[in-house]
Amino acid sequence: MNYASAVKRINAYERLMRLDKPVGALLLLWPTLWAVWIASRGRPTLDILLIFVMGTILMRSAGCALNDWADRDIDGRVARTKDRPLAAREIEPKEALALAAVLAAVAFCLVLFLNPFAIVLSFAALAIAGAYPFAKRFVPLPQLGLSIAFSCGIPMAFAAIRNELPWECWALFAANACYAFAYDTEYAMVDRDDDLKIGIHTSAIALGRHDVAAVMASYALMVAVLAWIGVALRLGWPFLAGLAVAAAMMLYHYTLIRARSREGCFRAFRHNNWVGLAIFAGIVFSYNLPEFL
Repeated sequence: MNYASAVKRINAYERLMRLDKPVGALLLLWPTLWAVWIASRGRPTLDILLIFVMGTILMRSAGCALNDWADRDIDGRVARTKDRPLAAREIEPKEALALAAVLAAVAFCLVLFLNPFAIVLSFAALAIAGAYPFAKRFVPLPQLGLSIAFSCGIPMAFAAIRNELPWECWALFAANACYAFAYDTEYAMVDRDDDLKIGIHTSAIALGRHDVAAVMASYALMVAVLAWIGVALRLGWPFLAGLAVAAAMMLYHYTLIRARSREGCFRAFRHNNWVGLAIFAGIVFSYNLPEFL
């Protein structure tokens, strides 16, 4: 293999793992960090922080490789995904499966540094992540599956740090499930026309003309649950300020998705990264505000 071929192959693997598109990793990472900070009451240890950051990135990349393997015969028929490495035949299907297995194995090695409770939960998280790519073939609202998969880092963080799953863990899980359902429905709205032709299920199709209303209702429920958590845990005004900024962004998303254009919906999906960051910043400053003053 010459240099040019090697570079092309590396580039294909990079795109398979979505390392060129960090938004998806951040959407998975922010809620995990919310949980790490709340579970540790604003004092996460460096080892816990590194394990969950690296584990999140590894599992997101493994999930992308598995998802592309599952959709290898579908992606080529969708405008947004037709140039993905498997759809474009730049990588063999068995290579994608092998890569997903290696990435998941490395992530599990990191989990072994956690307590037994977190290790047990990691198997459930792996099963959910492995099932999601196939949900769109059988489930009318597969985005519900992703909302659960993208929330699994929350109970794992509480298990690793507190060795228990208190009420705030499940409240945070529910809030993030609403968040993930909203942004993944926006994502599905981008591909609705192609998905209708192919015959697969998405929330954008199942919800029909109620898709925008469902997205905004999910956002509203997320904000309500997070506000309840903030008040109950006495996180103070920095958290509420971060949540208000996030809510304002969600209203901006409405202006992007109400016309249901591909460009607007995709822009709203990508912008959700800033929603997660605003909430995370509010949590960090709530616990550590005196240190920043």
